[in-house]
Amino acid sequence: MNDRDNIDRHEVKDMSDESKDELNADAITGEPGSHPVGTTVGGVGGAVAGVAIGSMAGPLGTLIGGAVGAIAGGGAGHASAEAIDPTREEAYWRAEHTNADYHKEGYDFDRDMHPAYAVGYANRGHYPADARFEDHEADLERSWNEVKGESRMEWKDARRASHDAWTRVS
Repeated sequence: MNDRDNIDRHEVKDMSDESKDELNADAITGEPGSHPVGTTVGGVGGAVAGVAIGSMAGPLGTLIGGAVGAIAGGGAGHASAEAIDPTREEAYWRAEHTNADYHKEGYDFDRDMHPAYAVGYANRGHYPADARFEDHEADLERSWNEVKGESRMEWKDARRASHDAWTRVS
């Protein structure tokens, strides 16, 4: 006989008898939800793992790896639904960057533009939902200087692309 067989069957409650509070109901939908602490811990743990993996690809990989890891780590809860998808964002900007009024002939997406967009979309989740780009611009400029790699853009040029990406995922 194993420990499972020793469970007092009278102590097991039917899930239909549980209140919404016991199910950790979502405040908006009322549906059973994830535990916010567990989601946060998972998201942070995933972000750390993503940063470690992304670090092998350099500073830009670290930035994007942290965003990917947060999605994977928070997968069981709402953090994943609210997190950005760096792969989707990169594909979107790869297709649209030449349509932006700040695009300059000769800029290469991978070398010049992608790091600028990534600073906007990968950093957005680090700030409250109502945060304004302008209020955190000094931090974003520091991030740009850490991840720009071989980009020929200075922050004054990269800023508009970062702002667009920040706004898109807001």
